[in-house]
Amino acid sequence: MLVAFSIAPSVADETGSVSEAVAAAVRVVKESGLPWELTSMFTTVEGEWDEVMDVVKRATDAVVAVSPRVSLVLKADIRPGHTGQLTEKVDRVRALLQD
Repeated sequence: MLVAFSIAPSVADETGSVSEAVAAAVRVVKESGLPWELTSMFTTVEGEWDEVMDVVKRATDAVVAVSPRVSLVLKADIRPGHTGQLTEKVDRVRALLQD
């Protein structure tokens, strides 16, 4: 399954930035060992349901540790039996664009 999620603290740091809190969440994803990708709006991670949801929970907990309120947006593509979709879905579209 693929899960794209965005976690943001409701309270920014003294400079008005949320980057440090987001970096703490992404660090959890990176250290999970699961395939993942970071974009300007979402972090996408690929794996089995329990392992992906555990990573999302721990990433959320990392942001909760620095903010009294946190926003979580999550979108999942649940497709049992398919792996490698983090890159293959994009590759299929890119191949069509090269016509």
